[in-house]
Amino acid sequence: MSDQASAKKQEMPKHGQICWTEVAAKNLDEADRFYTELFGWKIRSDKGQDFEYRHFDDGHGHDVGGIYELTPEMTQGHDVPPHFMTYIAVNDVDETVRLAKEKGATVHREPMDIPDTGRMAVIADPQGAVFAVITLKEQMYAE
Repeated sequence: MSDQASAKKQEMPKHGQICWTEVAAKNLDEADRFYTELFGWKIRSDKGQDFEYRHFDDGHGHDVGGIYELTPEMTQGHDVPPHFMTYIAVNDVDETVRLAKEKGATVHREPMDIPDTGRMAVIADPQGAVFAVITLKEQMYAE
Protein backbone atom coordinates (compact mmCIF):
# COMPACT_ATOMS: atom_id res chain seq x y z
CA MET A 1 0.00 0.00 0.00
CA SER A 2 2.98 2.31 -0.08
CA ASP A 3 2.65 3.44 -3.69
CA GLN A 4 -0.40 5.66 -3.27
CA ALA A 5 1.26 8.66 -4.95
CA SER A 6 0.29 7.65 -8.48
CA ALA A 7 -3.35 6.95 -7.54
CA LYS A 8 -5.94 9.68 -7.17
CA LYS A 9 -6.16 11.14 -3.69
CA GLN A 10 -8.99 9.92 -1.51
CA GLU A 11 -10.32 11.05 1.86
CA MET A 12 -8.68 9.58 4.94
CA PRO A 13 -10.83 6.60 6.00
CA LYS A 14 -12.74 6.99 9.25
CA HIS A 15 -12.60 4.66 12.27
CA GLY A 16 -14.47 1.44 11.43
CA GLN A 17 -14.48 2.02 7.66
CA ILE A 18 -13.38 -0.81 5.38
CA CYS A 19 -10.48 0.77 3.52
CA TRP A 20 -8.44 -1.90 1.71
CA THR A 21 -8.48 -5.52 0.63
CA GLU A 22 -5.68 -7.84 -0.38
CA VAL A 23 -5.55 -11.04 -2.36
CA ALA A 24 -2.92 -13.45 -1.06
CA ALA A 25 -2.21 -15.78 -4.00
CA LYS A 26 -0.19 -18.94 -4.57
CA ASN A 27 0.69 -17.68 -8.07
CA LEU A 28 0.77 -13.90 -8.52
CA ASP A 29 0.65 -13.86 -12.32
CA GLU A 30 -2.31 -16.28 -12.44
CA ALA A 31 -4.22 -14.20 -9.87
CA ASP A 32 -3.41 -10.99 -11.75
CA ARG A 33 -4.67 -12.48 -15.02
CA PHE A 34 -7.83 -13.94 -13.43
CA TYR A 35 -8.99 -10.71 -11.74
CA THR A 36 -8.02 -8.53 -14.70
CA GLU A 37 -10.00 -10.72 -17.11
CA LEU A 38 -12.95 -11.26 -14.76
CA PHE A 39 -13.44 -7.75 -13.37
CA GLY A 40 -11.35 -5.50 -15.60
CA TRP A 41 -9.19 -4.39 -12.68
CA LYS A 42 -6.29 -2.12 -13.61
CA ILE A 43 -3.31 -3.67 -11.88
CA ARG A 44 0.10 -2.07 -11.45
CA SER A 45 3.25 -3.12 -9.65
CA ASP A 46 4.62 -1.43 -6.53
CA LYS A 47 8.40 -1.40 -6.78
CA GLY A 48 8.80 -0.05 -3.23
CA GLN A 49 8.20 -3.36 -1.42
CA ASP A 50 10.63 -6.08 -0.32
CA PHE A 51 8.42 -8.47 -2.30
CA GLU A 52 6.34 -8.05 -5.44
CA TYR A 53 3.11 -6.26 -4.59
CA ARG A 54 0.54 -5.15 -7.14
CA HIS A 55 -2.22 -2.58 -6.62
CA PHE A 56 -5.65 -2.61 -8.23
CA ASP A 57 -8.08 0.26 -8.57
CA ASP A 58 -11.84 0.66 -8.50
CA GLY A 59 -12.05 1.63 -12.17
CA HIS A 60 -12.04 5.34 -11.26
CA GLY A 61 -8.35 5.69 -10.44
CA HIS A 62 -8.61 5.02 -6.70
CA ASP A 63 -6.47 2.20 -5.31
CA VAL A 64 -8.69 -0.16 -3.31
CA GLY A 65 -6.52 -3.23 -2.88
CA GLY A 66 -3.45 -5.25 -3.62
CA ILE A 67 -2.33 -8.68 -4.74
CA TYR A 68 0.77 -10.49 -3.57
CA GLU A 69 2.19 -14.01 -3.69
CA LEU A 70 2.36 -16.02 -0.49
CA THR A 71 5.96 -17.03 0.22
CA PRO A 72 7.39 -19.60 2.65
CA GLU A 73 8.85 -16.70 4.66
CA MET A 74 5.38 -15.18 5.07
CA THR A 75 3.63 -18.43 5.98
CA GLN A 76 6.44 -19.62 8.28
CA GLY A 77 5.87 -23.26 7.35
CA HIS A 78 2.09 -23.16 7.78
CA ASP A 79 -0.21 -24.22 4.96
CA VAL A 80 -1.90 -20.86 4.40
CA PRO A 81 -4.46 -21.03 1.59
CA PRO A 82 -4.99 -18.20 -0.89
CA HIS A 83 -7.41 -15.70 0.61
CA PHE A 84 -8.78 -12.17 0.73
CA MET A 85 -7.88 -9.98 3.72
CA THR A 86 -10.12 -7.03 4.57
CA TYR A 87 -8.55 -4.00 6.26
CA ILE A 88 -10.61 -1.84 8.60
CA ALA A 89 -9.38 1.66 9.47
CA VAL A 90 -9.02 2.44 13.17
CA ASN A 91 -7.82 5.48 15.09
CA ASP A 92 -5.34 3.46 17.18
CA VAL A 93 -4.24 -0.07 16.24
CA ASP A 94 -2.76 -0.87 19.63
CA GLU A 95 -5.88 0.22 21.51
CA THR A 96 -8.11 -1.67 19.07
CA VAL A 97 -6.06 -4.86 19.57
CA ARG A 98 -6.26 -4.44 23.36
CA LEU A 99 -10.04 -3.98 23.21
CA ALA A 100 -10.49 -6.88 20.75
CA LYS A 101 -8.56 -9.23 23.11
CA GLU A 102 -10.75 -8.05 25.98
CA LYS A 103 -13.81 -8.99 23.91
CA GLY A 104 -12.52 -12.50 23.13
CA ALA A 105 -10.61 -12.02 19.88
CA THR A 106 -7.40 -13.82 18.97
CA VAL A 107 -4.50 -11.80 17.60
CA HIS A 108 -2.76 -13.51 14.67
CA ARG A 109 -0.26 -10.69 14.04
CA GLU A 110 0.55 -8.24 16.77
CA PRO A 111 0.65 -4.54 15.84
CA MET A 112 3.49 -3.74 13.47
CA ASP A 113 4.60 -0.75 11.43
CA ILE A 114 4.49 -0.80 7.64
CA PRO A 115 7.00 1.70 6.18
CA ASP A 116 5.36 4.66 4.42
CA THR A 117 1.89 3.25 5.13
CA GLY A 118 0.97 3.04 8.81
CA ARG A 119 0.48 0.50 11.59
CA MET A 120 -1.53 -2.73 11.34
CA ALA A 121 -2.49 -5.96 13.10
CA VAL A 122 -4.42 -9.12 12.16
CA ILE A 123 -7.24 -10.28 14.41
CA ALA A 124 -9.78 -13.13 14.48
CA ASP A 125 -13.12 -12.36 16.07
CA PRO A 126 -14.43 -14.78 18.76
CA GLN A 127 -16.01 -16.92 16.01
CA GLY A 128 -12.79 -17.08 13.98
CA ALA A 129 -13.45 -14.54 11.19
CA VAL A 130 -10.10 -12.95 10.34
CA PHE A 131 -9.56 -9.29 9.41
CA ALA A 132 -6.87 -6.65 9.67
CA VAL A 133 -6.99 -3.27 11.40
CA ILE A 134 -4.86 -0.38 10.21
CA THR A 135 -4.05 3.19 11.11
CA LEU A 136 -2.84 4.87 7.94
CA LYS A 137 -0.33 7.70 7.82
CA GLU A 138 -2.11 10.96 7.09
CA GLN A 139 0.42 12.04 4.44
CA MET A 140 -0.93 9.22 2.24
CA TYR A 141 -4.10 11.27 1.92
CA ALA A 142 -2.73 14.82 2.04
CA GLU A 143 -3.07 16.93 -1.08
